[in-house]
Amino acid sequence: MIATVGDRLVVRSQHLDGPVRDGEILEVRGDAGAPPYVVRWSDTGHEALVFPGPDAYVEHAETPAG
Repeated sequence: MIATVGDRLVVRSQHLDGPVRDGEILEVRGDAGAPPYVVRWSDTGHEALVFPGPDAYVEHAETPAG
């Protein structure tokens, strides 16, 4: 898993029809974009150090054209 600041971390629920949680990656602490990440969760605004598991993936931020 590779991310940069501004990407979104998305965590799927482990339960059928459970909520999906997402947050903005504020800081990348691993080497070359690897975890852990400091994430601000969109549902609570809470910032936390996250070591993503297999139920998580990164949505890369759009790069402006030009």
